[in-house]
Amino acid sequence: MLMQVNVECHSEYTYAERPTAVYLDGERQEINHVLASWQTPEGRYFRVLLENDGVLTLVYKTTEDHWELHP
Repeated sequence: MLMQVNVECHSEYTYAERPTAVYLDGERQEINHVLASWQTPEGRYFRVLLENDGVLTLVYKTTEDHWELHP
C-alpha cells in the first residue's frame, strides 16, 4: 500500500477534479500547477508542482475513497 495523504481539491462536477494543496509531515503545501493527470482503473492520478518546486504524483483511489502519494 502507498502512503495515504490529506489533500485539498477543487471539485465541481465530480470529486477530486484538481488537487490544490497537500499535507506533508503536518505542513500544508500549495499546489502551484498540475503538470499532468490521467485516469486508470485504480483511480485518478495527478503529477503536481508544489510551491517549494517539489514534484509529486498523487492518486485518488476512487473505490477506496482516499488519496495516496505515489512513488
